[in-house]
Amino acid sequence: MKHANKLFAFTSLLAGAALALAPGAGALAQVTLTHVHGLAYSADGKSLYVPSHHGLAIYSEGKWSKAPGPQHDYMGFAASKNYFFSSGHPAPGSGLVNPFGIIRSNDGGKTWEKLGLERESDFHLMAASHGTDAIYVYNPAPNSKMQAPGIYSTVNQGFTWARARASGLNGEPTGLAVHPQDPKSVAVAAGKSGLYISSDSGESFRAVASDQVLAAFFDLDGKHLWYSSYAGAPALTRLNWQTGQKRTATLPPITRDAIAYIAQNPKNTKEYAIATFERSVYLSRDEGKTWTQIADRGRAP
Repeated sequence: MKHANKLFAFTSLLAGAALALAPGAGALAQVTLTHVHGLAYSADGKSLYVPSHHGLAIYSEGKWSKAPGPQHDYMGFAASKNYFFSSGHPAPGSGLVNPFGIIRSNDGGKTWEKLGLERESDFHLMAASHGTDAIYVYNPAPNSKMQAPGIYSTVNQGFTWARARASGLNGEPTGLAVHPQDPKSVAVAAGKSGLYISSDSGESFRAVASDQVLAAFFDLDGKHLWYSSYAGAPALTRLNWQTGQKRTATLPPITRDAIAYIAQNPKNTKEYAIATFERSVYLSRDEGKTWTQIADRGRAP
């Protein structure tokens, strides 16, 4: 969200958070952080990617830079071990129709290939299974492969989609997360309705948290689920989703803000990144015990 009063209305949470780069930007001093539409590490763990209205931004070796490749308006950005997936709107001159449905890249966003639903859908909520490449989306309107709104999944790169019955799920999704090894296990952040988990591809859900939950992320170990919430103050919780054991992370000072996205480094699994709705980005190298700020409401710290 662009404004604090809108942020805490929490009506369209994850649709409003991307990193817009100034033309020719290199160092963070030349970058204007206006929104954040996702957060993901590269497969080698060396770079943190932030999708934006004007392409991808990279944080690597202590510096921000603009990623090579088309400067699409990336929405619903998600990453697996093998691919980046995205929905959104094409850059001028790219030759893609608007919206471009779902596309994928296996070279860090340099080149992209189409997975379908061009000119039909722009998914603001998307998640991918790190190890299996399964994709889940929240579809707000019918298209040629999805006959009704709801949560859909594909295990064959968009060739076919299955609609989740979503029994037991209350509220509209604000975030999705998919288990890294089991494509049938999916978590849904549902705003004021809380956090829900399914083990049957979304056919049925059970509630595991009742706070106002904004985002969710499965650890790469598959045992834990991180979720951000807001109940008078922002919070970040690590849940063992099978035993119910919880640990609340110590957050950096965050004022009138909350966590929109969570990512884990696949090569150094104690390292995490978080991005807030107000465009602040932090890194932790000790599983969320301490944090280093790498962007402060759109500015270098």
